[in-house]
Amino acid sequence: MARHLITSALPYINGIKHLGNMVGSMLPADVYSRYLRQRDHDVLYICATDEHGTPAELAAKEQGLPVDEFCTQAHDAQKAVYDGFALAFDYFGRSSSPQNVEITQHFARRLNENGFIEERAIRQVYSPTDGRFLPDRYVEGTCPHCGYDKARGDQCENCTRVLDPTDLINPRSAISGSTELEVRETKHLFLLQSKLQHEVEEWVSRHEDDWPQLASSIARKWLNEGLHDRAITRDLDWGVPVPSDTWPELAAEGKVFYVWFDAPIEYIGATKEWSDLDPDNRDWKSWWYDVDTDVRYTEFMAKDNVPFHTVMFPATELGVREPWKKVDYVKAFNWLTYYGGKFSTSQKRGVFTDQALEILPADYWRYFLIANAPESDDSSFTWEHFTATVNKDLADTLGNFVNRVLSFSKKRFGEEVPAGGVPGEAEAKLGGQIAELLAEYEAQMESLQFRKAAAALRALWSAGNSYLEEKAPWLEIKTDKDGAALTLRTAMNLIHLYAVVSEPFIPTTSAAMRQAFALKDDTATWVTPEEAKALTAVPAGTPFTVPPVLFAKLTDEDLQAYKERFGGEPQ
Repeated sequence: MARHLITSALPYINGIKHLGNMVGSMLPADVYSRYLRQRDHDVLYICATDEHGTPAELAAKEQGLPVDEFCTQAHDAQKAVYDGFALAFDYFGRSSSPQNVEITQHFARRLNENGFIEERAIRQVYSPTDGRFLPDRYVEGTCPHCGYDKARGDQCENCTRVLDPTDLINPRSAISGSTELEVRETKHLFLLQSKLQHEVEEWVSRHEDDWPQLASSIARKWLNEGLHDRAITRDLDWGVPVPSDTWPELAAEGKVFYVWFDAPIEYIGATKEWSDLDPDNRDWKSWWYDVDTDVRYTEFMAKDNVPFHTVMFPATELGVREPWKKVDYVKAFNWLTYYGGKFSTSQKRGVFTDQALEILPADYWRYFLIANAPESDDSSFTWEHFTATVNKDLADTLGNFVNRVLSFSKKRFGEEVPAGGVPGEAEAKLGGQIAELLAEYEAQMESLQFRKAAAALRALWSAGNSYLEEKAPWLEIKTDKDGAALTLRTAMNLIHLYAVVSEPFIPTTSAAMRQAFALKDDTATWVTPEEAKALTAVPAGTPFTVPPVLFAKLTDEDLQAYKERFGGEPQ
């Protein structure tokens, strides 16, 4: 079987993420990883917290903590939420790790040796009060375009216009609030992306036809506009230090690499973190170095991250002149909005992942988000849509099917799968239908079409309900007890099949369904369409229990409470 390397966009360290962040990267990566593992592929799913950059320092300052201590606490808090969502990372690392420092500095040295890094003098805002140069996000002021008085020196969050610190009206230091600012000359390292333009274009051209249109169009847009040389160092106290053996003057000044230089390298760094925990059995280079024909690398990210991973990081890897693994497939997502407005971490707008888990178990959210993933266009989260989806798909179509089959069988036949009856035309028809729907589900999962995969899974669940309504064992038992036993046994086999194939979407619920049956040798990781036709995995005589209600229906009172807490319209 193939080896699959999977990464998702690194969640930034400054706070718990919202649902849009979850569905745009980590959750679909987890669903895909789980599916591939079930199909017996060798999978390595790597992610990490992105811990460097100005916002980390500012967030630490707000909490009155040293930045390294703040990042440690924030990493643990984020990891707890992802555990709550049952995200099955093989490793969840940290971009501040020694491994990332080592590999980032190696990349910088190699780029420099190959003539792709240049030291340049630039003019930058300096704060005499703070005694330091201020990176763009350390400068705040009034946006000249919309008048928002808390715009940052890189971008106005209110109107989204890209800014330079010198564009701001009444600029001030984000550290001290001082308005006594100057513009002084300082030196920084620049990555000469312009010299790598043609190589990146050739590389993208070999892959873009296979990528989703969203990813390829963004990459092509950046290339058509031309790659510009980009500063890759900053004046910060927290980050990967510029190595003193190569740039002693800049190292003495305390320069660190820009977060967007070291963050993509952390995928490699985190893999080395994972490997270093068990070096006798894990080889990080076997996933990343000189493995182009051996490993298929898939990245998951929202559209704002696409340029960095389809253009900028490939340029870095090409410039190193070493055989580092480059991405094969970029699964890009549009935005999940909140009632048509933007989720916002800084403005606390929308539902955040820790809040979601306070309200309902993870499987409610996992299913809804993937079934409504913003693949071809933006999609909108509303409480009305969420409630309707939970009630129709999870509570009625799946949960009610499981409960009524097992409860009725226990009541009429006891606590073992009933014997009796011979499969007939209805069972043969059902088997063929299930095989066809399962093949469709597999095809959509293989092509990373998550909404279509969810629709195929929902259709599998619906097929069981249609069969049950057609056979009506509650009536059948009055005249044909063996026939009713056959119907219920067939339905129980559907429950077991649902437990296996639904696991990527709803792993906790799938485990509960599977554990309902005391099968002696239940080791199947998947059910093929051909195997599904028979529906005989759970034979007569197998003990079973009725699990608690899998999904509770949400009421009008629940809906109202959610809207009162979070609001029904964007602010």
